[in-house]
Amino acid sequence: MSAPAPAYRLVAAFLILNLTASLVVAAGHAAAQERAISLQRLKSGFEFLGPDLKAMQEDDFANPGMLWVERGEKLWNTPAGTEGKSCASCHGDARASMKGVAARYPAVDAASGRLQTLEARINHSRTERQRAAPWRYDSEELLSISAWIAHQSRGVPIRVSIDGPARARFAAGRDFYYRRSGQLNLSCAHCHELHWGKTLLAERISQGHPNAFPAYRLEWQALGSLERRLRACLSGVRAQMLPYGSPLYADLALFLAWRAQGLPLEAPGVRR
Repeated sequence: MSAPAPAYRLVAAFLILNLTASLVVAAGHAAAQERAISLQRLKSGFEFLGPDLKAMQEDDFANPGMLWVERGEKLWNTPAGTEGKSCASCHGDARASMKGVAARYPAVDAASGRLQTLEARINHSRTERQRAAPWRYDSEELLSISAWIAHQSRGVPIRVSIDGPARARFAAGRDFYYRRSGQLNLSCAHCHELHWGKTLLAERISQGHPNAFPAYRLEWQALGSLERRLRACLSGVRAQMLPYGSPLYADLALFLAWRAQGLPLEAPGVRR
C-alpha cells in the first residue's frame, strides 16, 4: 500500500488543477470575443428574408407590427395609475424624447444597479412614476408601448454599454450564448455563428441579432418580444424555458445587443 502524498503535493496539485481550469475558462471567453461577428460581416435578419417579407417590413401600411405601434402611441398619451399621469406627462413627444433610447437597452438602472430591458424599464416607470400595476410580459399593452418607443429609434445603430456594473451581466449573457443546453445539446452559437446563411427547413438561419424586436412573426401571427423569441429557441433545442422576466434573459439580451452593435434598429420588424 503506497504512502499518502505529502500535504504540499496535494495543495500543489489542487492549485495546478484550478489554474488549468481558470486558463481554460479564460481561453473560452477570449475565443467567444474573437468569434463575435465583425462589423464588416454583420447582417440583420432582414437580409435573410425573401422579397415578399422584405417588402412587408419596409411598407408601414403593409407591416402588421404598425398596428401595435399605433396602439402604443395611444397608451403613451393615456393617464394611468393613482398619479393620473401618462408617459407624455414626463417625457413629452416620444418622437423627440425617445429617439435613440431603445438602441441603448438593455442598460443598468443607476438607482437599483439592476440590468433592465426596455420592457422592464417601462414597467419600472409605470409602477414608480405612475403608481400603476405593471403590465404582464408579452401582453398587448407592454408590446404596444415598447413597439411605439422602439419605433422612434428605427434606423439608429445599436450602442449598448458593457462597462462598470454591466460587465458581470454581459459575461453571464456571453456564457449563456455559448453554453450547450437541452436534449439537442446545442448552443446559440451553433446556429447563429457556425451555420448562419444555411437553410433549416424552409427558413434561412440568420446571425441571431435582436434589432428587429419587438417583431411580427408569421409563425405567431402576432407581435412578440425578444424574450418570446429566446424562449422559442430554448424550446427548439428541447431545453427548459426560463420564466418571463428572468435576469438571464436580460443578460443574454445585453450580449446579443453588444454582438449586433452598429446594426440599425428596425422595430417593428417582420420575420417568418
